[in-house]
Amino acid sequence: MRALVLAAVLAAGCGTAACGTAEPAGAVTGRVTVFAAASLTETFTRLGEDFEAAHPGVEVVFNFGGSSGLARQIGEGAPADVIASAVPADLAGDADAGGTADAAAVFARNRLEIAVPAGNPAGVAGLADFADADVKVALCAEQVPCGAAAKRAFEAAGVTPRPDTLEQDVKAVLTKVRLGEVDAALVYRTDVRSAAGEVEGIAFPEADRTVNDYPIAPLAKARNAAGARAFVDHVRSDRGRAVLAEAGFESP
Repeated sequence: MRALVLAAVLAAGCGTAACGTAEPAGAVTGRVTVFAAASLTETFTRLGEDFEAAHPGVEVVFNFGGSSGLARQIGEGAPADVIASAVPADLAGDADAGGTADAAAVFARNRLEIAVPAGNPAGVAGLADFADADVKVALCAEQVPCGAAAKRAFEAAGVTPRPDTLEQDVKAVLTKVRLGEVDAALVYRTDVRSAAGEVEGIAFPEADRTVNDYPIAPLAKARNAAGARAFVDHVRSDRGRAVLAEAGFESP
């Protein structure tokens, strides 16, 4: 079995619900398994609850994690109905690897922000502080989207960071900040908002270089094809866009 391949994203227009309100009620039943980027945890949990309320008897099960790890799991045969990634690419592969049933549609965008513990005890002001050996720093590993975005930001700023830890997804990085184990990190703006009161965010000029597109698609080997398409439509509906905007995501 070949590993799942990340190919170029196809431009997506309005789908069955992308430009309307919520998806129409239909005969959606059973379990819908959604593999989603860690940065979508709060918003997708909320949208999953909405989806279950709209379709009594349906259960939405999430697997949140780093996008590259999720793709690898699907490529290795993990059962999933929907993939929502922070990688700006369509998730395509051969049938055995569980390629997407439809072209992926970009449903949201996100950008990085400096995260510091409440009160900013180390006095971090910008990306230059990530090169200070006296500042404890957490970053995502470069092979995951938040790490690749951080690399672009540091290159644009001309800064060579000195990370004390490299994590496999953005929530692990955020946890380091929330616990006060590091003085600064780069996480998504939505993650800073989700940890309000424990974490403070600092914008930086190079953030425009860190914008990530989020594509979503039902998987070709979905066990619940109807449920997968209905959930994708729900995410792209007016309700989905409102929940995403409230969390700090940008519209594509």
